[in-house]
Amino acid sequence: MPSASPVLETLGVRREGPVLFAEISAPPMNLLGPELVRDLVSLIQHAEADAAVQVLVFKSADPDYFISHVDLTRVAEYREEAAKLTGEPSIALLFHHLSASRLVTIAQIAGRVRAAGSEFVLACDMRFAARESAIFAQFEPAFGLLPGGGAAQHLTRLMGRGRALEVMLSADDYDAELAERYGWVNRALPAAELDGFVRALAHRIAAFPASGQAAVKERVNAVALAPADDFRRDSDLFGEGVGGLDVQARIRTAFERGLQTREAELDLARVIG
Repeated sequence: MPSASPVLETLGVRREGPVLFAEISAPPMNLLGPELVRDLVSLIQHAEADAAVQVLVFKSADPDYFISHVDLTRVAEYREEAAKLTGEPSIALLFHHLSASRLVTIAQIAGRVRAAGSEFVLACDMRFAARESAIFAQFEPAFGLLPGGGAAQHLTRLMGRGRALEVMLSADDYDAELAERYGWVNRALPAAELDGFVRALAHRIAAFPASGQAAVKERVNAVALAPADDFRRDSDLFGEGVGGLDVQARIRTAFERGLQTREAELDLARVIG
């Protein structure tokens, strides 16, 4: 990366030539709050500014949580941090920027990835999951909300209408094998093989010309990535809805049952069900 590398509180970054490995570490459970959003913005900006960086791999230091979901107590704060990259207070547009970036992005997923965590990995170009531990969910409809970070756009294109509706309206947990079958992830692999597979793939991609990567991404995105206005609309609907009285009542009840606590969210589907 350039000499003025950012100091990151929630991401540990390691460079191997043209590949950056970013490890998420935001205790106690990798919530997507303002600190993590701030660090993601800084990392993306610096990686994009360094022409020698071609591939960016995200993984988690926490075996139980990749990214839990947004910190529901700090919505305005994390949206303000997202605006530093996109000019608009929207996680959806931050994620859309990542999808449209020249960088090739890979999510190496172990543990739980729900709601905006799921939307973050969907924004990455590829997703590979640990068969034994990865769990996926879009639980926002359990509170009366549309997922605000692009899930409706990505999941419908990846899974088809019926499965996307099942995933979102059920607000349930899906294991790695079912996520693979549905198209949520590229592959589910044994945990012992995941790191080596992703590292080898990242270096193989980075060994090829960056111009080819950019051209392929541009044309694939022309087919499969929804326009920014669709992401903006989803973000606006989430932002408008999250302050509603009924939504806030449901969120309070979920907090009483253990929402945003590490132990309770190991089985979040039961908590919100």
